[in-house]
Amino acid sequence: MELLKIQMQLASQIPGNKMTAIQLAKQLYADKGLKGLYKGTLVTALRDVSFSCVYFPLVGIGCSYFASEGEDKFTSFMKTLAIASFAGASASGLVTPFDVVKTRIQTLTPGVNAVKYNGVPDTFVKVIKNEGFGALYKGCVPRMSVIAPLMAIAQSVYFIGVAEMLFGVNDKKY
Repeated sequence: MELLKIQMQLASQIPGNKMTAIQLAKQLYADKGLKGLYKGTLVTALRDVSFSCVYFPLVGIGCSYFASEGEDKFTSFMKTLAIASFAGASASGLVTPFDVVKTRIQTLTPGVNAVKYNGVPDTFVKVIKNEGFGALYKGCVPRMSVIAPLMAIAQSVYFIGVAEMLFGVNDKKY
């Protein structure tokens, strides 16, 4: 899906291009085969797993550190919201280099004089060599500002027990 998203975004820059996601997927399959549909999967997994390895411990540590006995649910909820927002921003900022590399690898129609990338290590080396280390953090602030509220909302939904309500589980332990 990441690959299709990026190709749809790039295709929208071409005047008159009205290709749908399904048409694009069919074209990718015809041009590159099944493997072409999964281009960048390794670095996507590296990004997402790394994010989780930072995000969840930060939330757990933050909630433990800022916990107060006897505080009301609203205060506890607001702390969770703030902690999850901070953890989401921090984790997304730290893994931005994987996101940059993923995008470079998944760009199937690079511009004129564009660098050709061959795998994750090659992409890291070429980006740093050609553009400097800071290029690995291109888009970091917008990414953090999108992920922070998303994670705050997700953690808050978990906090209030929406999943338990939807699935009929009434055994709340908080």
